[in-house]
Amino acid sequence: MIFIGIIATIAMASFLISTNNPDFNEKKPHHRPDGFVNRYKDNHGKKGLLKWQWQRYREGLPKKPENPILGVSPNMNLISQRLNAITWIGHSTLLIQVDGLNILTDPHFTDRASPIKFLGPKRHQAPGVPLELLPKIDVILISHNHYDHLDKPSIQALFKKFPKVKFFVPLGVQYWFKSNILGSKIEGENKNVTALDWDDSRVLKGQTADVILHFLAVQHWSARTSFDRCETLWGSWGMISPKMKVWFSGDLGYSKDTKDIGEKLGEIDVAAIAIGAYEPQWFMKEAHVNPSEAIQVMKDVKAKTAIGIHWGTFENLSDEPLDAPPRDLKKALTHYPNTDFRVLKHGETWVKP
Repeated sequence: MIFIGIIATIAMASFLISTNNPDFNEKKPHHRPDGFVNRYKDNHGKKGLLKWQWQRYREGLPKKPENPILGVSPNMNLISQRLNAITWIGHSTLLIQVDGLNILTDPHFTDRASPIKFLGPKRHQAPGVPLELLPKIDVILISHNHYDHLDKPSIQALFKKFPKVKFFVPLGVQYWFKSNILGSKIEGENKNVTALDWDDSRVLKGQTADVILHFLAVQHWSARTSFDRCETLWGSWGMISPKMKVWFSGDLGYSKDTKDIGEKLGEIDVAAIAIGAYEPQWFMKEAHVNPSEAIQVMKDVKAKTAIGIHWGTFENLSDEPLDAPPRDLKKALTHYPNTDFRVLKHGETWVKP
């Protein structure tokens, strides 16, 4: 989630940018001339922001973690084999390996989820795989433009390290790349940044078969300042291959969108689902699922296995203690026996059985 206090400060010093949506399509209900909207509920609004900030200050929230959050050294030998596997690097950054492809999601390797180096949510846990140890990355997926998901220094460093990498982004985010990332090309023969709308798909070439990439609707919102709310799209990603079927949730509040995804993709092998940043519920509910809702999301998308992400990495994003999401997930799972919803450690790899 965007760090509210910093963004508000930056926004007051920013010039008012255009609210024109260059990708507007009047035939699509989620399009607006000035941006985009969710399919089933109003976009998460600013009402209650000051109330929340005052409440957390008054109550001294978030509380410190009860237990240490411990990562593991990445198994680079295992990663180098390019098995059908997922490695949790931290927060929403995953290395997804499907049929020989190395796919990175929402890459974030710097110390702050913020545009300011010395302010904003601070990294609590180091990246499970340091950027310099990453294998050759073929594809990078962006779910939306909040600072904990779209980090400019990380993106630029990845472009430098992997100049042939291909980015797939939500509609509107391609213009951010054009303005901010050296070497990005959003059109022409050498295009390396492709923007997708909800329900768009692209074909990636795996070692043995095509991997179909789907961009899918979830309930959330976008912004990088107070002046550009919902001007760019947000969403989730499906990666469908005969070798492994994967769904990456990005950020989401609970809505009928996940049932739609289950109907579209059919049964999948593994879903990476956000389980953190859910307190206080009265403020966060429209934009983030809690662990109990995350289990329902897993059921909706028909996943055999789920991996909890978006927790334990950056401090001060929400009010629950940093180590609470796995505990709350464990409690919620007592009502769902034989449900394979697991939590990896930073740097840990899950390999498809």
